[in-house]
Amino acid sequence: MFQLAAAAGAGTYTASAAVKPKKVTTYVFVTGANGVASADQGLALRGHRTVGVELPGHGPAEQFQYAYQAPQDLAKLATAPSAVAGVKLDDYVEATVDVVRKVSGYGPVILVGGSLGGAAITKAADEVPDLIDRLVYDAAFCCTKLRSPADYLQTPEGRESLGASLAAGVIADPAAIGAMRINWRTNDRKFLAAAKAAFMAEASDGEFLAMLNGLLPDESMQVSGADARGRKEAWGRVPRVYIRHARDRMIPLALQNRMIKEADAATPGNEFGVFTVDSPHAPTVKALEQIREILHRLAK
Repeated sequence: MFQLAAAAGAGTYTASAAVKPKKVTTYVFVTGANGVASADQGLALRGHRTVGVELPGHGPAEQFQYAYQAPQDLAKLATAPSAVAGVKLDDYVEATVDVVRKVSGYGPVILVGGSLGGAAITKAADEVPDLIDRLVYDAAFCCTKLRSPADYLQTPEGRESLGASLAAGVIADPAAIGAMRINWRTNDRKFLAAAKAAFMAEASDGEFLAMLNGLLPDESMQVSGADARGRKEAWGRVPRVYIRHARDRMIPLALQNRMIKEADAATPGNEFGVFTVDSPHAPTVKALEQIREILHRLAK
């Protein structure tokens, strides 16, 4: 019981029980390779809850160091231990499921995976299908017929990806540090041109560099090759959406279409709802607003 008393003569207001909070949709975001946990202010301003999953080893404090600043100490970067050494897809899934469990009591949950994050949301749906109201693959890997993202990149559709060009930015022996370490903060114009073509060709240089400099240098070597297929009786019954990026050069549109087709064939009766944005792999500000509007409408 609680009571609010106004000034004398103004009356007394009572309520017999606490007001129940309004059920609000929570968007849970799982980043792709080299990304950091982030929520979405635009969706929050539309009245939704948003939260990013901090994947193991992906905290900025775990990866950023003085050797990565300018002037860089490339010799030190080549041998420094990695926070993601030994991190597996199962670890990503555990972190994702933990967040889903925490927010599911407050309202519907829409689980969003970008790029490599698609592998984590598929396996999370295997673990807690009843806690997820919708899966959203935002230009993300969805493995069904083939076992892993790496396998899909070896298909004719996947070999059109420009992702291999990023190998020129590797600054450490992956076998020695147990991770793939890329120097996103280099001023090597040839590498930067290749990265822009792969990630964000349509962006201004400033927008591209802002995106690139926010990436973490290290990514696990064990995630992209892990079995990321969902079970029909679990993942396969969760409603799902695919947001295609029409100008994607990392996960080409043809590969996105292949994964959509194969997933639909695997789960007849629960097919993808498909949306398309005119976007590169890393969306520009304009494309991001279109994606945000799609996500917003899913909550209605």
